[in-house]
Amino acid sequence: MKLKVFHRTHYSYEKPIVDSFNEARLQPVDNATQQRHSFILKVLPSTRLKHYLDFYLNCVHLFELPNPHSELSVEATSIVTTTNTLLLTADATTCRLADLESDSVFNQCYDFLQSSPYVEIGPDIWRMAIDIIENETDIWQIAQRIMRYVYTEFRYAPNSTHVHTTMHEVLQLRSGVCQDFAHVMLGLCRALKLPARYISGYLYNGPAEHLKGAQASHAWVEVYIPPHGWVGLDPTNNRIVDGHYVKIGAGRSYSDVPPVRGTYRGTQERKMTVDVLVSLIDAEATTPEIKPAS
Repeated sequence: MKLKVFHRTHYSYEKPIVDSFNEARLQPVDNATQQRHSFILKVLPSTRLKHYLDFYLNCVHLFELPNPHSELSVEATSIVTTTNTLLLTADATTCRLADLESDSVFNQCYDFLQSSPYVEIGPDIWRMAIDIIENETDIWQIAQRIMRYVYTEFRYAPNSTHVHTTMHEVLQLRSGVCQDFAHVMLGLCRALKLPARYISGYLYNGPAEHLKGAQASHAWVEVYIPPHGWVGLDPTNNRIVDGHYVKIGAGRSYSDVPPVRGTYRGTQERKMTVDVLVSLIDAEATTPEIKPAS
C-alpha cells in the first residue's frame, strides 16, 4: 500500500536559546519490502541540513542553530509503498535455538545479543524467558511466544512512562507504550541468545482496525531468523509486521534511533508537541488479511 507520513515536532522555549545542535532520524528506509518515493525535511528557523549514515546504517540529518530563537519546528513528510508479503506465517517452523550458536550468526548479530541502554539482561530476565517459552525449541515460535506474553501481560497505558524508562522499570509497572513493550521483548529474546533489534517507525491504522500506537511514532522488534534474516514482530498489537508498518531505523534500543535529539544553551523551561499522521494514498489491488499471531 502507498502511505503518506507527516511528522512534526515543535519546541517552544520560555526564553530564547542559542547554540542548538540537533539530529533527526525521520527518513524511511528504502529496501526490498519498502520503497521510499520522497522525503522532505523542513526546519524552522531555516538552516542548512547535512546527513550521514550512522553505525547501524540509519540516515541521520544534522542541523545547528547558533543564533537566539524561541521556537523550533522539525517537519518531515514522506511517501512510501509497503508490501504485505510476509517472510514467515505464524505457524511456520524454522530452526532450533541451538542452531544460532554458530560464529557467523554471533559475528553478524553481536550488538543485538547484548545488554544495551534501557535493556539490561540478567539472570532474572533469563529465568522469565525460560518460563515463557516452556519446552519450545523453534526460534520463530519462541519469538512469537515472547511477543504474545508481552502483549497479554502488560497494559498499554499512554503517559505512564517516558522516553528514558528502562526495561526493568516497565517490568515493575507492568504497563507502558510501544517503546516499553519493545524493550521488554528485546530483553527476553536476548536473554535466550535470540538476536533482536529495536525498530522505529510508524503504523497505519486502517478504517477497520483498532491498532495501538498508530498516529504516533511507533516501535517494534525484529528477530533474526536464519535463513530469512530479520523478521518484524509488534508486541504492542500481537502482530507480525506487514504493509501497515513504515520503517525508519534500527538499533539496540530507543537511544539509537530517537526521532529528534539535540542540545542547546539556555532555559530548561520548554514545551514539546508532536503531531503524526499516517494516511493511505493507494491500497494494493489485493491485500491479504493479516491476523494477529494466535
